[in-house]
Amino acid sequence: MAAESTLLISELFYSIQGESTLAGAPCAFIRLAGCNLRCSYCDARYTYEEPGQSRTLAELTAFVAAYPAALIEITGGEPLLQDNIYPLMAALVTAGRTVLLETNGSLPLDRVAAGVMKIMDIKCPDSTMQDAMRWENLASLTSHDNLKFVISSRNDFSWATRQLRARLPGLGQDDNLPVVLFSPVLGKLAPALLADWILAEQLPVRLQLQLHKLLWPGSERGV
Repeated sequence: MAAESTLLISELFYSIQGESTLAGAPCAFIRLAGCNLRCSYCDARYTYEEPGQSRTLAELTAFVAAYPAALIEITGGEPLLQDNIYPLMAALVTAGRTVLLETNGSLPLDRVAAGVMKIMDIKCPDSTMQDAMRWENLASLTSHDNLKFVISSRNDFSWATRQLRARLPGLGQDDNLPVVLFSPVLGKLAPALLADWILAEQLPVRLQLQLHKLLWPGSERGV
């Protein structure tokens, strides 16, 4: 990993992991600048509206080294748009760190280092980005990974349910499949209502709330 290699970074911060099956654990976040999608509910528009700051891979490894017991999450924006993210993830895994990758589901996962926990979104219709999904990525996900549907409405929920039943028919029975998360969009769908729908359909998914937004309501960055 060349020290002079750089990435465009939106922010670096230490917080609580809030959007996966590892939610609740301390986590060092590397949020990359830039995104190829424009989701209607995006809560991190600053990652593509503002210029990122160039940081070397050595600077980034030094940042996470300050938190040796924490998870490391690579997020964005869309981190896989920047090629230098691949050697960074590989180096962090080699160093024995637990690395999470939050990705929007539109880019291939074949270059992601083995051992990285992938948290891949599936964009539902209300996002307006559902046609950007790369469905072949499902074959790259294992029980080590998470597949997340962000739900804005009953229409989104029905669409997501159809996709699960068609594309992951063994969910709930096949131990090799990823854990599926259904997450309500804050301010658009009441979590209790989504919980009712999941129970009514008997879906083998987990209701996932954005823990950091419950802990620090109104904080848009650094959480």
